[in-house]
Amino acid sequence: MRQNLLLAAGLMAAMPAFAYPDKPVTIVVPFTAGGPTDKVARDLAEALRKPLGGTVIIENVGGVGGTLGANKVAKAAPDGYTLLLHHIGMATAPALYRTLPFKVLEDFEYLGMVNDVPMTLIGRSTLPAANYGELAKWLDANKGKINLANAGTGSASHLCGLLFQQSIKIDMTTVPYKGTAPAMNDLLGGQVDIMCDQTTNTTSQIESGKVKAFAVMSSKRLTSGALAKLPTADESGLKGFNLTIWHGLYAPKGTPKAVIDKVNTALRAALKDADFQKRQEALGAVLVTDGRIAPAEHKKFVEAEINKLGPVIKAAGVYAD
Repeated sequence: MRQNLLLAAGLMAAMPAFAYPDKPVTIVVPFTAGGPTDKVARDLAEALRKPLGGTVIIENVGGVGGTLGANKVAKAAPDGYTLLLHHIGMATAPALYRTLPFKVLEDFEYLGMVNDVPMTLIGRSTLPAANYGELAKWLDANKGKINLANAGTGSASHLCGLLFQQSIKIDMTTVPYKGTAPAMNDLLGGQVDIMCDQTTNTTSQIESGKVKAFAVMSSKRLTSGALAKLPTADESGLKGFNLTIWHGLYAPKGTPKAVIDKVNTALRAALKDADFQKRQEALGAVLVTDGRIAPAEHKKFVEAEINKLGPVIKAAGVYAD
């Protein structure tokens, strides 16, 4: 008996300890710093540090609608030290790009969903419209003269603007920028007329009165600050328009299950972190509390979004390359 115990102890001592993470974990954000996804990532990194038990840093790898950053993670070593935080672009990329350097459903391990972020329809402060009804009349009267900004082809604001034009059957001059920040700067300066973007990027501008806000593109009104005053698109007359931008966490395919489980456990703890909840609520984001926090359900959700959004994008004949 004593010999068996000694043998077992010896075997356990010889086994390498599961020490993940024993160096900083990098979360790649496939967009420029200062944008809405970057804000979510930086708040999440702070909330993950304690439950994960290590340092979490952010690396911005912007370009090509988020595909450069996503591809970097897809090709990274599957050891859990390079993760990806991406939004709805994971579901729109297969339809937007004729060729992708990665396969969304095959080249990643799904770690869990983080939040849902409603879109808001905003305009320059000098627009002669105080509500969506007045905006609709102005848009109709100015066909062919309207400039619609977005954060770049393939971005969430690009998708929202595309769907908005389809809904109201008015074509606009689309002005793509290299990120949300320059698009917002030109909206503030009056160089463009309107933009549809995430609450994580528009809330502060709405609260300060620097832009005009016309509607939130969600099925329910928001409850935070100035956003609580915004009617939904449906209430404003855009019946059935409901677009929420979600964020999820990913790792390279082949990442060990023990690492996936640990990151998912840390993510669940982060979503219960009071400070993280407060920061996200202030930005109009709703943290995930349903089954999509589980890796398998996360993947099922993304697949369903691909099937839902793909036909819409292809019907519009829009391609990013």
